[in-house]
Amino acid sequence: MPELYETGAEEMPVKAVIITVDTGEFDAELSLKELEELAHTAGAEVVGQVIQKRPTPDTATYIGSGRLAELAAEIEALGAELLIFDCELTANQTRNIENMTDVRTIDRTTLILDIFAQRALSAEGRIQVELAQQKYRLAHLAGKGISMSRLGGGIGTRGPGESKLETDRRHIRRRIELLEDDLEEIRRRRDLIRKRRKKDSVLTAAVVGYTNVGKSTLLNALTDAGVLAENKLFATLDITSRSIELPDGRSVLLTDTVGLIRRLPHHLVEAFKSTLEEAANADIILNIIDISSDDAYGQAKVTNELLSELGCDGIPKIDVLNKCDKLPGFENIPEDSTTVKISAKEKFGFDRLLECIAANLPEQAVRGSFVIPYDKGGLLNTIRADGKIFSEEYTESGTLIDALVDKKVLYMVEEYRCEQE
Repeated sequence: MPELYETGAEEMPVKAVIITVDTGEFDAELSLKELEELAHTAGAEVVGQVIQKRPTPDTATYIGSGRLAELAAEIEALGAELLIFDCELTANQTRNIENMTDVRTIDRTTLILDIFAQRALSAEGRIQVELAQQKYRLAHLAGKGISMSRLGGGIGTRGPGESKLETDRRHIRRRIELLEDDLEEIRRRRDLIRKRRKKDSVLTAAVVGYTNVGKSTLLNALTDAGVLAENKLFATLDITSRSIELPDGRSVLLTDTVGLIRRLPHHLVEAFKSTLEEAANADIILNIIDISSDDAYGQAKVTNELLSELGCDGIPKIDVLNKCDKLPGFENIPEDSTTVKISAKEKFGFDRLLECIAANLPEQAVRGSFVIPYDKGGLLNTIRADGKIFSEEYTESGTLIDALVDKKVLYMVEEYRCEQE
């Protein structure tokens, strides 16, 4: 739920000021815009923005003590209760900023962790979030100011174990060890499931992409999965898998994955690695891109870089250009064998998407017509076990079938193939 406070009969969101330093290392304005979306997702109302050009961030206060002193007066006039910095602050920077402004201060990582704490529903998701939180808090335990004295009270303090943050490092380290053990057990179980799928020749497609590009909307539209789909960043964190049938008769298991974002904190990449590894183990990757976004190219670049980090190079990939309906003249957007334009919301372009998936998937089964002699009836059961029979017809020569035959048993029935469709 968004963080709210009461004023009389009304409830109002927390007022926040977002702040960044432009060193030229990245597009500060674009990053700050994304930070505003993150703040909104967490339940804050952004009432002010600050961009300061500096060669490097100030080691003591990030934006410099002079600018911070000016900002303190501005904050009071705006009635802001929260400062959100578009970086990862040190414990000393957080303490110094809070001492000078008397306003609770969090950074980009803490904000994302807070959103994840709100959104994680499954046991695995909650473990991943808490593990990332505890690792971050351990590194930032020393020197905490206002935020340590306001336990459980607002954006950046949600999630498991807040009331224990004033305890010693040994307790946090023990908690981290327990969480890592729990996560390792989940990873082992997931590995077993993956191996079973491979053994059973189950084809898998990982749905990946930047946060809020429409992955969950697409999964719902194709499979009626019922996944939460909101116009907010990180609407869903938990893995959802659903099977769909392709035009050639094969089935493929679509798996949704956590959305990506620029400068995704290292703690989160590590914690959610088991989730993201679904892409590295997939037979094909569907890279969903919000083509209506002004930053579509940049978002696709972030996704491709992380996929490469995860070892996904070499896995067939389809670029799925979503939200085409928002672009005038989208008919002129070029497509090719690995690029498809769709609208998940309007269910446009799905036929070509499914055809493209079928064309790019590794061929593990072949569809054809076969006449199986009556004295070879056992072959029908073999085909059914590892493939699929769409129709059967009894003829003088044997059973005429239209079937999807697994390649590992194709040699057994190749001689019975016929031209009839």
